[in-house]
Amino acid sequence: MLFNSYIFILLFLPICILGYFGLNHLKKYNLAQVFLLGMSLWFYGYYNPSYLLILIFSVLINYGVYLLLGKTEKASMRKVLMIGGVCINVGILLYFKYMDFFIGNINGIFKTDIDFLRIAMPLGISFFTFQQISFIVDAYRGEIPKYNFWHYACFVTYFPQLIAGPIVTHDELVPQFNDIEKKKLNSENLAKGFYIFTLGLAKKILIADMFGKLVSYGYEVTDTLNTLTAIIVMLSYTIQIYFDFSGYCDMAIGLGKMMNIDLPQNFNSPYKALTITEFWDRWHMTLTRFFTKYVYIPLGGSRRGTVRTYVNVFLVFLISGFWHGASWTFVVWGIMHGVFSIITRIFKKFFDKIPSVINWLITFGFVNVAWVFFRAETFTQALAVLKAAFTWNFAGFDSTYITLIESTELVELMDIFSLRTVCPPIILVGYFIVAFALLLGSKNAYEKMQAFKPTFWKLATTMFLLVWSIFSFAGISTFLYFNF
Repeated sequence: MLFNSYIFILLFLPICILGYFGLNHLKKYNLAQVFLLGMSLWFYGYYNPSYLLILIFSVLINYGVYLLLGKTEKASMRKVLMIGGVCINVGILLYFKYMDFFIGNINGIFKTDIDFLRIAMPLGISFFTFQQISFIVDAYRGEIPKYNFWHYACFVTYFPQLIAGPIVTHDELVPQFNDIEKKKLNSENLAKGFYIFTLGLAKKILIADMFGKLVSYGYEVTDTLNTLTAIIVMLSYTIQIYFDFSGYCDMAIGLGKMMNIDLPQNFNSPYKALTITEFWDRWHMTLTRFFTKYVYIPLGGSRRGTVRTYVNVFLVFLISGFWHGASWTFVVWGIMHGVFSIITRIFKKFFDKIPSVINWLITFGFVNVAWVFFRAETFTQALAVLKAAFTWNFAGFDSTYITLIESTELVELMDIFSLRTVCPPIILVGYFIVAFALLLGSKNAYEKMQAFKPTFWKLATTMFLLVWSIFSFAGISTFLYFNF
């Protein structure tokens, strides 16, 4: 089920909030938790109930490992259980997400003809798998108190963060489920959550999906791109993935807040970053945290000398690239970020001396180029976009890019002031100006929540954006991070 769908907004969410707080109000706390679990499973299995079997199997297996760890005192046996639990999770992920990728590469290298399994990848498998890996490792380290099955199941399946994060830890979520004060309906939190959710919905529907049209078209006609249209396509994807993921994170935070649940910050205006390190401190923050705690530090972190530190940094980004998708283009994207991160560390004194605006341009420019490999389906496609962007060819302009971005509402507004006839590209230019103003000049969701005060104008704005977004569901699309 998508957040940006009629059934979620008009049916699922009201039932979930009313049922959860209603049962808690009657002091049916255990039943309320089971109800929340049931709603989360409905949310996950709405489009493909078979996915539920995989999710439930994963939950049962991991909880079983957790119970065994709790009953085992011998250090060597605990280590075996931990490694076994991690391997099971990784194995499930490899099978469903990467098996056809491996088969394709084996066929290519050894000239074999092994049939593809064509396995449908369960949504969010990378997210709930990593979340459970962190739980097993923390349990091995003795950092987890006694949780019953319902605690654990709700921790893994909680619907706002189930499919695309944030990747939460047990201590961030389970204690909140058990807090009696959080089981009471809070009108202030409900208003804050609804406000942030609506802002995220508007980001997704009104901005990300609009720029997504330009991206889809541009990558279909890479052979016709010139420098201007290639730059438009590159910047459009940079904007699309920003507002798509930012929108999802806002909606997740907002949904949690409606239910008095505080989810960790996962997105903090990353395009404001002056270095690539700062970018990753701001983009998908909980994933960065996971890789730091469970990969980088166990590899040795920065404790084993400069060369080993660079190797560890590179390995983390290599794994991150592979985690994002079963394609060599994702691997290259990860390698690019790893290499650039190492370069900025080596030449840190140089970068510290140059003006901040130059650092920003370098970082933002690199991120734009790297996103091309992240978006492209093949290397040929990625290289075609980059070649067009850097060949200095401005001959001709495909007017399709203007028509694609037009929305009924904006067209009518433009027509009132006769702007379209005076300057046809003004809609396209206007969208880019608005997008960059928002991503560089606006506050993030956490800042907005902290500063939130209910006013008539804020209510009016929220309702306007909600109605506009709902009426724009005709071009509905899934979130980009659902694919990872």
